Amino acid sequence: MFTEAVQRLRLTFSVAGPLRYLSVLDMGRLWERLLRRAGLPLAYTQGFHPHPRMQFAAPLPVGYLSEAEWLDIYLREPVTCEGALQALAEQCPQGLTIESAQIVPLDAPNLQAQMREAEYRVLVWSAAAPDAVRAALQALLAREQLPRTRFRKGRQQEYDLRPLLHELTYVGGRATDEGAWEHTLHVRARSGSQGSGRPEEILEELGLEIAHVRIYRTRLIWE
Repeated sequence: MFTEAVQRLRLTFSVAGPLRYLSVLDMGRLWERLLRRAGLPLAYTQGFHPHPRMQFAAPLPVGYLSEAEWLDIYLREPVTCEGALQALAEQCPQGLTIESAQIVPLDAPNLQAQMREAEYRVLVWSAAAPDAVRAALQALLAREQLPRTRFRKGRQQEYDLRPLLHELTYVGGRATDEGAWEHTLHVRARSGSQGSGRPEEILEELGLEIAHVRIYRTRLIWE
């Protein structure tokens, strides 16, 4: 069923609501169904189980919301960006919003290979007041190393989080009706094949008592 691609369409989209709990595989399946229902002339992979040819810029971790996801789809017939957007919008589930579409060269570099960084808006609910949070951020940034352990595919991996963290700033805070604080942080961290820094890992290193967290990916940065 392999089909030759004649056009590559790059979509930007946002993720909200219950869709943030989808795994990477489930998000891929959702997009496969969406593209088929929209009637776009998809190009397919080779093999016994052909799939639409598509490529995400970076997997969105489970629980994250996003304002800045990128997806390339390959088509066997050319379409207009406006027509593709209208067809997709009519089939989008609640929580998925397609922001834009543009045509890119078929031989343009792989999105994942170009990924370098990501930016996040992190909302933190805590009993700690703003001054305490600022002090915790400064103390963390002053550390030369942040040794941590991850478990991936059943194996324990040692790594240093510090070089993966490129920017961490306090944006603002407000007192809640429950007597706690809602803080907003800005995070810029490495993201890609050379390693990724996760905002929840950074929060764990702050040493603060945190009641709740909400993470938005707001920007993907590549070469």
